[in-house]
Amino acid sequence: MRRFPASFLVTLIWAAAPLAAQDFVTLKGHGGPIMDIAVSAEGQVATASFDNAVGLWRGRAPTWLDAHAAAVNCVAFDGDDLLSGGDDFAVIAWREGTPMRLGYHKGKVTDVAVSPDGRLIASASWDGTVGLWHTDAPERFRALGNGGLNDVMFSPDGATLYAAGAGGAIIELSVEGDTQRPLVKHGFGVNVMTMDPAGRWLAYGAVDGVTRVVDLPSGRERADFTLDRRPVLAMAHHPATGQLAVGDGQGYIMILDTETWRITRDFRATRQGPIWALAFSPDGKVIYAGGLDDVAYAWPVALLDEYDPIQGPTRSFQRDAENMPNGERQFMRKCSICHTLTPGASRKAGPSLHGVFGRRAGTVPDYLYSDTLTGSDIIWDEDTIDQLFDLGPDHYIPGSKMPMQRITDPQDRRDLTDFLKTATN
Repeated sequence: MRRFPASFLVTLIWAAAPLAAQDFVTLKGHGGPIMDIAVSAEGQVATASFDNAVGLWRGRAPTWLDAHAAAVNCVAFDGDDLLSGGDDFAVIAWREGTPMRLGYHKGKVTDVAVSPDGRLIASASWDGTVGLWHTDAPERFRALGNGGLNDVMFSPDGATLYAAGAGGAIIELSVEGDTQRPLVKHGFGVNVMTMDPAGRWLAYGAVDGVTRVVDLPSGRERADFTLDRRPVLAMAHHPATGQLAVGDGQGYIMILDTETWRITRDFRATRQGPIWALAFSPDGKVIYAGGLDDVAYAWPVALLDEYDPIQGPTRSFQRDAENMPNGERQFMRKCSICHTLTPGASRKAGPSLHGVFGRRAGTVPDYLYSDTLTGSDIIWDEDTIDQLFDLGPDHYIPGSKMPMQRITDPQDRRDLTDFLKTATN
């Protein structure tokens, strides 16, 4: 695969000085939850976010990579190249700072992985297929019959793929042939997995809170670290130090020693919300994490027990519904994760709603609209906003970036428009 030129890398590679001092670090700037984190061998950090963007971090300053038309779910480095996949079904390779769309699935892309020799890219999708992308050959899609897929990875020799899915199985399939077999039949959806680089074991995390390790190639159970916390949502492995980090839906990061298979740390990272993303620094001394906040965090592993859980701001959709008028409640639950009410640009997935009444759709400056809304004749008012949520964005403005949602109760829609009339003025 092509590589970024040295001149481009100089502007992006993050010297690890702040982390060498064993500081707690925050990477701020995204406009939505952090869905994935990747760290290159040189220490470059990449973040994927619900705000449709990939962030590349130099110190605490981001460079934004904007090409996805919906939330970005996954990022991975291939040497100096970067790959991403998102809710827009797209798999994108970032080369010399420019996006190159490798192609599309028929459902959201949940993971991307690179073969050990760098020749192949694999992607997992909720359409139930693994995509295989090659620089010199057409893409291939392998349907697995395992429900929507959540994770994919190559074996150390690159000859085998492992795919985990909502159907509760981990499927082993040959890269070049058509053979496949279930390695694990769990019963509950498998969200994440990782593997020993020597190919001795595979660890996975599931919806029911299971963190389990199985031998390869037999699939026999080696260790079980199931706790009363569910679901397991993130994993990161640092082979050189033998650390395996596991993140769950209740905000904990558990770190295992893969030589003794014991829990070495069990850290309450956040007071609210899940851990969706984990990654180690190249030396294994720092763990990065992301979740419901718009911020990625990094802690020195050796000092985890000395930190209190993060108490980030309460997200608008988590506020007590009983303390809000109905119109505000509808906005907080349906709109606030993507839209602000204040003027000016933001990093959120959607444009600001400030001044929306009487505004032509697709005209907020500096926001990258879909082709559907660019040049639209829609004028936002009580009637058009009511129709938007009555029919749903996928029917009222098909092809837009807005996620599929409806407000079926006419009174709820009236209360929402009444709230927006005041709040956006």
